[in-house]
Amino acid sequence: MSNLKYVSMIFLIFIPFPIVFAEEISQSMEGSMDISITHPETAILGRTFSVAVYVENNGWEDKQDISFILSSKDRSMIPVSGSEIIIKKLSQGGSFGNNLDFKVSEDAKPGIHFLNVEYSQVLVANNENPQPAISQDIAIPITLKEEPKVIIYTKTPESIFSNAEFPFEVEIVSEDIDIMDVKVKIIPPRDIEFRGETLHTFSSIQKGNPVGFTSRIITPVEEVNTEYKLPFEIQVEYKDDLGEKSMDSATVPLVLRPRTFMEITTDGGIWIGDFFIAPYVSLGTIIGIPIGAIITFLIRKRTLKPKRKKGKRLG
Repeated sequence: MSNLKYVSMIFLIFIPFPIVFAEEISQSMEGSMDISITHPETAILGRTFSVAVYVENNGWEDKQDISFILSSKDRSMIPVSGSEIIIKKLSQGGSFGNNLDFKVSEDAKPGIHFLNVEYSQVLVANNENPQPAISQDIAIPITLKEEPKVIIYTKTPESIFSNAEFPFEVEIVSEDIDIMDVKVKIIPPRDIEFRGETLHTFSSIQKGNPVGFTSRIITPVEEVNTEYKLPFEIQVEYKDDLGEKSMDSATVPLVLRPRTFMEITTDGGIWIGDFFIAPYVSLGTIIGIPIGAIITFLIRKRTLKPKRKKGKRLG
């Protein structure tokens, strides 16, 4: 049976890199008062976070006695320097914004908690006659965590084979806080080399901002007869927002397997037996080479043996 049935592709294991941004609540109140409240999706016990409030009067009448009162019923989030935003008057087309800081109680229970916002305003009819105040409650969900989380994402081949190079991509995402003095170290298994650095340093990584790099795995020249799992360890050391040192790690197992008759590498190169077509060769050039001629040449090279020359008999 033809060896072409064993042709295999090298697929990449790719984990999407989600980015954690602040959440925004937008609502339109009576009289075209558009408000937006920006808050963190998560907060850490014992740490401080900010809530940004922005309001814009897009109606044709003035508003007055506008207020935002923020509170946490279970006292899990405590105001640092105030919990109210008061605006005496906001004319047509006017806008106003401000921030409020809250500290998460160290005794709070991890999980989803709600920061309640009581909004109130007075519409001035015809810009002369104040109407009865209207109010509305808004609940802001915030997930409280015990420790900040740093996630290690990787993008690697599903399997590798001998005498070749493969990409090894790493991305680091700090979900909850800015981190500093970051060191990312790749610890390969024995007999595996890297083209490029295995230690990468960053002065800082901002919250929700992924930082990554790519190295190249160089596999041993010797062919293998069976599959092996090779563990690659990734260690991330850093200082958190309180100046304390922390470390996270992850292990990425790759399968080292025998090379099949035909392999297409991740960078576009092609192995046909022991013959390699470099990735910089254009597709037209590859098509222009009769594949049957290449296979015939390789088979003849393996099967044909050199003939011995017969010597002349003396006498």
